[in-house]
Amino acid sequence: MNIDTKYLKNIIENHIELATEMLNQTDTILSICSQASAAIKKGNKIIFCGNGGSASDSSHLAAELVGRFEKDRDGIPAISLTENSSNITAIANDYGFDKVFSRQLESLGNEGDILIAISTSGNSPNVIEAIKKADELEIKCFGLTGNDGGLMALSSCKELLIINSNSTARIQELHILFGHILCQYIENQYI
Repeated sequence: MNIDTKYLKNIIENHIELATEMLNQTDTILSICSQASAAIKKGNKIIFCGNGGSASDSSHLAAELVGRFEKDRDGIPAISLTENSSNITAIANDYGFDKVFSRQLESLGNEGDILIAISTSGNSPNVIEAIKKADELEIKCFGLTGNDGGLMALSSCKELLIINSNSTARIQELHILFGHILCQYIENQYI
C-alpha cells in the first residue's frame, strides 16, 4: 500500500468512525429534528448561522428547506444569516464582527423560531453572541459543534450535537450529514 492509499484510507476510516459515534447521539438528533419540525408547523422558521465552512453549511441547509431537498413541496421557511454581505459588513463596521449574527437575529427572528448555530470549535464569538440573543428573544437554539463543544457547551443551547474530533473537515462532514437528516425529517413531516 502506498502512502497516498494509506492516507486516503485513514481519512475515510476516521469519517466512518465519527459517523458511527453519531449513533450515540440519536436522541439529540431526533429531539432537534422534531422541535424544528414542530416550530415550522406552528408558522415559525429555522435560522442558521456559522463562519467559513459553517457559513456555507448554513446557506446550503436553508436552501434545501426553501427550495427542495428530495421531494417537491411548498417552500419551508428558513434563512441563513450568512447571506447578505451588506448586512454583514454594515453590522461589522458599526458594531463589530461579534454582532453580525445577533443583530440580524434581533431584526429577523421571532419568538418560537429555531436557531441552528454552527461552530466547529464551539468558540466563535459571533455565534456565541447569536446564542445569547436567541435566548433573550425566546428563540430555541440548537448547536452543532466539535471537539469538546467549547463555549457552546456552556451556552443556553437547548441541545448540542458534538462531533468528537479536532479535525475541522471531519466535523463539517458530520454537520452536513446531520443537516441532511434534519431536512429529510422536516420534509417528511411537512408532506
